Amino acid sequence: MTGTTADLSATELLAAYRSGELSPVRATQDALDRAEKLNPEVNAYCLLDPAGAIQAAKASEERWRRGEPMGVLDGVPTSIKDILLTVGWPTLRGSKTVDPDGPWLVDGPPVARVKEQGAVLLGKTTTPELAWKGVTDSPLYGITGNPWNPQLTAGGSSGGAAAAVGLGMGPLSLGTDGGGSVRIPAAFSGIVAHKPTYGKVPHHPGSPFGTLAHVGPMTRTAADSALLLDVISGFDARDAWALAASPRTCTSALEDGVEGLSIAASRTFGFVSVHPEVAAAFDAAVEVFRTLGAQVTAEDPGFSDPVEAFHVLWFAGAAKSTDQLDDAARAKLDPGLAEIIEQGRQYSATDYLGAMAVRNELGTLMGEFHQRHQLLLTPTLPIPAFQGGLEVPPGSTSPRWTSWTPFTYPFNMTQQPAASVPCGFTSDGLPIGLQIVGPRHADAAVLAAAHAFQKATTHHTRKPPLLS
Repeated sequence: MTGTTADLSATELLAAYRSGELSPVRATQDALDRAEKLNPEVNAYCLLDPAGAIQAAKASEERWRRGEPMGVLDGVPTSIKDILLTVGWPTLRGSKTVDPDGPWLVDGPPVARVKEQGAVLLGKTTTPELAWKGVTDSPLYGITGNPWNPQLTAGGSSGGAAAAVGLGMGPLSLGTDGGGSVRIPAAFSGIVAHKPTYGKVPHHPGSPFGTLAHVGPMTRTAADSALLLDVISGFDARDAWALAASPRTCTSALEDGVEGLSIAASRTFGFVSVHPEVAAAFDAAVEVFRTLGAQVTAEDPGFSDPVEAFHVLWFAGAAKSTDQLDDAARAKLDPGLAEIIEQGRQYSATDYLGAMAVRNELGTLMGEFHQRHQLLLTPTLPIPAFQGGLEVPPGSTSPRWTSWTPFTYPFNMTQQPAASVPCGFTSDGLPIGLQIVGPRHADAAVLAAAHAFQKATTHHTRKPPLLS
């Protein structure tokens, strides 16, 4: 194979390993070379382990030579968000308050599973402090830039993962999503991400944000997301909420398509102001689903913005995550994080239970909605990417990231599966994302719809200017 392999998907790499056309060592070195060249531009990785990655790739190469691959990801370069525990690597969570000396002796369940399947781990990707917001900058690591324009935000909180995948610094990445944190950067960065049904992917230790926080795959294709999700799904005794593995894998359902499905399309939820170019790209994406044989109806889900209830749950989680810090440590925190911590400390148990009641009502409403429609389409975000280092776009009347993410956090509250897939570009060449939402446990249907959309479009094949 000539040229770099860094632009190949995981499924393409695996096919080339099977045929003997490509070695995991070559693929790993190309991903590391891409990171060496472009990571200074975007700050996607906070830790790279070239020596460890090449050593793992050589072991994978030998297994493939013998015809005995370790698992379904053997030799695929993969990155881990700096929120997930990884043996031997510090998990600093973007914070100056975490002791880098550890010890770091435990793999979180998703990390353990990609290792068991032979993935080659390249390093840890950047996150805002404690993954608290929808953009990626932190006191510890600085600002992560967008693959399409490094002066703009990559989104967050899995912004480092999105930038790494979008620029070919490894085709697979593990991210986390508490209010949109894999989908937001996927939309801004032109990649695919999937927030699974809560409990489908086990997580340990439990997030201080509770059952809002999910672990999900970040890739360039829906097929790769299905592959990675199948690996990291299933029961783990360390997670009290973990679900048993589904009887059918997402990969086996990829070709199910959308023909005959009843799909609702909501451009605004009835209360969101959407950028005209985002609206146009969304409308064009809806038409693609019609051409694929789906019965698409314009219909809003019928709920009002649950942002205040989300804030109670989210800000209280932030307060809980830092209650062990002394005043000196608190002085090191991201100022925005410190603000929501203080707000979270003011809530009572009654406030929290009231927010949970709103969450329950929202879940019931969406459950009934999906009795009529198997899937829901929305924009992933109402706006394109904006200046890096800011929590909100210039001129915003709100100081909080939730003001521009109204399509994502409701589905953390309802625990539904939701994927973001590229669906177009602005006139300035910035990616636009389409969100596909399904009822709980319908992850396979969501990813099959994303795969069908990608087969019918070419948005995901366009490369950022940094790769030209």
